[in-house]
Amino acid sequence: QGMRWHLMAEIEKKGFDEVLEMAISEALDGPDKLYISVDVDVMDPAFAPGTGTPEPGGISSLELLRAIREIVLSKGMVAMDVVEVAPIYDQPGDITAQAAHRCIYEAISALAKKKS
Repeated sequence: QGMRWHLMAEIEKKGFDEVLEMAISEALDGPDKLYISVDVDVMDPAFAPGTGTPEPGGISSLELLRAIREIVLSKGMVAMDVVEVAPIYDQPGDITAQAAHRCIYEAISALAKKKS
């Protein structure tokens, strides 16, 4: 189905900004609107410990929020989901749940900014 992805090794080599720009360009190649699916295990467990499949070496919550904002501002979206939040594994303070909440908030805020 032509799915594209980028590995952390590429982010380390080229830098987050360059890879984000490439990923957005790839996502915008074709569709009029985007469905955004965020799997919280893309974040390092320091930022999202409450997932069933923690992935050490992932991105930070700040990087993920910036990516969501940039994508929504670039093209807009028709829907979004945030998956793999496992509250039973979350640490006190609900770090992962808070990060997931902030992902949704960031997307909605970017939509509002885009419309203004």
